[in-house]
Amino acid sequence: MAMRTQPFGRTGHMSSAVIFGAAALKAVDQATADRTLDLLLEYGVNHIDTAPGYGDSELRIGPWMARHRDEFFLATKTRLRDYESARVEIRRSLERLRTDRLDLLQLHALIHPDEWERALGEDGALRAAVEARAEGLVRFIGVTGHGWNVAAMHKRSLERFDFDSVLLPWNWFCAAHPVYAGDFKAVLETAQARNLAVQTIKAIARGPWAAGQTRDRATWYQPLEDPDDITEAVHWLLAQPGLFLNSVGDVGLLPAVLAAAAGDIEAPDPAVMAAHAERAGLASIFGI
Repeated sequence: MAMRTQPFGRTGHMSSAVIFGAAALKAVDQATADRTLDLLLEYGVNHIDTAPGYGDSELRIGPWMARHRDEFFLATKTRLRDYESARVEIRRSLERLRTDRLDLLQLHALIHPDEWERALGEDGALRAAVEARAEGLVRFIGVTGHGWNVAAMHKRSLERFDFDSVLLPWNWFCAAHPVYAGDFKAVLETAQARNLAVQTIKAIARGPWAAGQTRDRATWYQPLEDPDDITEAVHWLLAQPGLFLNSVGDVGLLPAVLAAAAGDIEAPDPAVMAAHAERAGLASIFGI
């Protein structure tokens, strides 16, 4: 069953409510990647988000583009901060992805003030992104980040430049944190006023891996595993108008996320989510 689509901000693209987080492809072979593509097509996922730092992800996506380029809104990132390095990396991503254009190029993990100043400065990565947009290599420019200060940093970024999209963590645990929740809502208000796309990550994060625990998932945090818990977390997020959910970084958990997002979305009662949080043992994955 195909999931709903909604406007990806002001880009004119109707993106699937779940965006494929292609970090899940960082360490898989091409056959596994191709099976993942079949799953995306089955559920109507039409938006892919990757990055050069996601291992082999861009290389795994590249073969898909020969047959399916026009079926996907394709986004990648650069974590480099200076103009020249970012300029080179953007073109390398185009080669790895086997395409002549990116729909979205994002400044990746822009949360440290010193890196922020460099990337958004006169000879920073933003200049390379704007130049690529002028050359027709990139259509839109966004900014992403992880950590408890990301929403506050995104507020600064949106004051400096008119980005087309933002990406940041949001889940039930984040929403209960008074400082982070306030900053997130401020970013959301700005995004809504400017018609910017808001992408969210870590929807099914449970907490950090415990010391000595077997890490049997490709995620750097411990994810939710129970299908009912995943469904509640996904429905809680997607019931909030306009938000996009970037899927989990483990191909084994992807089917549960997509199944939860297909069909009608109903917002769980707060009491249900409170019980969910206690049962699952939700905890911070950012050390606060």
